[in-house]
Amino acid sequence: MAEKRDYYEVLGIEKSASDAEIKSAYRKKAKKYHPDLNPGDAEAERNFKEVNEAYEVLSDADKKQKYDTYGHAGVDPNFGAGGFGGGFNGGFGGAGIDLDDIFGSFFGGGFGGFGGTSQRRNPNAPRRGGDVHIGLTISFMEAAHGCKKTVSINRQETCPDCHGTGAKNGTQPETCPDCHGTGQVMQQQRTPFGVIQNARPCTKCGGKGKIIKEPCAKCRGNGRVSVQVKKEVNIPAGIDDEQSLALRGEGDMGTNGGAQGDVIIVVSVKPDAVFKREKYNVFVEVPITYSQAVLGDEIVVPTIDGKVQYKVPEGTQSGTVFRLRQKGIKYLNGIGRGDQYVTVNVEIPKKVTREQRKALEAFEATLKDDNYEQRKGFFKKIKDMFD
Repeated sequence: MAEKRDYYEVLGIEKSASDAEIKSAYRKKAKKYHPDLNPGDAEAERNFKEVNEAYEVLSDADKKQKYDTYGHAGVDPNFGAGGFGGGFNGGFGGAGIDLDDIFGSFFGGGFGGFGGTSQRRNPNAPRRGGDVHIGLTISFMEAAHGCKKTVSINRQETCPDCHGTGAKNGTQPETCPDCHGTGQVMQQQRTPFGVIQNARPCTKCGGKGKIIKEPCAKCRGNGRVSVQVKKEVNIPAGIDDEQSLALRGEGDMGTNGGAQGDVIIVVSVKPDAVFKREKYNVFVEVPITYSQAVLGDEIVVPTIDGKVQYKVPEGTQSGTVFRLRQKGIKYLNGIGRGDQYVTVNVEIPKKVTREQRKALEAFEATLKDDNYEQRKGFFKKIKDMFD
């Protein structure tokens, strides 16, 4: 089995990264490797799972602390990296050396001091189920107005045949004779500092505290099975690209009566051909004719709610921006909405007929410098510069 990569390396962040930086890095990586954007790409699917696994640990303060201390072993449910029951928590010989760190790195488990004992983790204690991370792609309009979507969730559920025991129907797991149900065995090791007692996962039961002689055929002794379920999700109006939603209690089933995990949905919003968005404001560009710009006209402007009429004043310059209040995106989980900004661009005809050319030349002959404020101002600056 390939060695797991460092979780910080997986997300491309430093160990000192803040919660916001961890979340931002996760969103970028999850979007990059999402199966919807990489159909049939097995490597992308593996990377997506790896990114989700890294985020699940680094986004949880307790798991992150254990990972930073013990590495992958600290967050492996089958590894007994328990706490410290006693021993040295201060400096050694006045030198400020933390023996917890030293012996933790040497022996991979808790350090209880000379002749001490390590705190044991109960393998039969309730454990919360894991969170399931999935991606969902929606259109620009679906994000603007909200929608309902059905998502497929692959999660772990209690095996219906053995009811979570992992044992064949009609049988029960037996308490491990080596660890007596604790999942750990104590080892003693002599060191220059004295005798160290260190807790190790029981090899006979794999740290589970129980032995299943006749495993359940359906779950193969795991007590849980992978199940795909479909859930309808309400996507709120105003959600933006890379934001996430949580379905509480819809993730993996817990073990030993533990709570069920959540489903975290990372939303990707497709770009729109007409509209662009910045936070809650919408931007659109509308082409108008030369005559409409000169004479003014009532034009049709698209909005996310449909078409509206807008009066363009005479003498409108290309690039002029008009503001339509309250025509933008609805505030997410709030009251009110943003605005829409309309940029009008004057489109100059590329081809004209002979008659049209003559008409334009005649029209141009009637104009004076006062009709062109920008042109007049520009040449005045040039004159002042060189005269």
